[in-house]
Amino acid sequence: MAKVIGHVTVNVERCKGCALCVESCPTDTLSLHPTDVNIRGYHYVYMENPDACIGCANCGLVCPDGVLTVYRKRIKE
Repeated sequence: MAKVIGHVTVNVERCKGCALCVESCPTDTLSLHPTDVNIRGYHYVYMENPDACIGCANCGLVCPDGVLTVYRKRIKE
């Protein structure tokens, strides 16, 4: 059976740090950056635990600004 891994890319400059994606992530992959801010002064989201991402796309669905793109890849075990 193939395993699915995911990856989330973030448009950092458009992210307003609402954290809806962080709350919707079932694997605690995403987090708001604790120190860095974007050009608008918001702490942006990033993949804190990239190995945990399953590509479920919950984060992309709840993002009000559409700044997340979710990729899924099947790998053979």
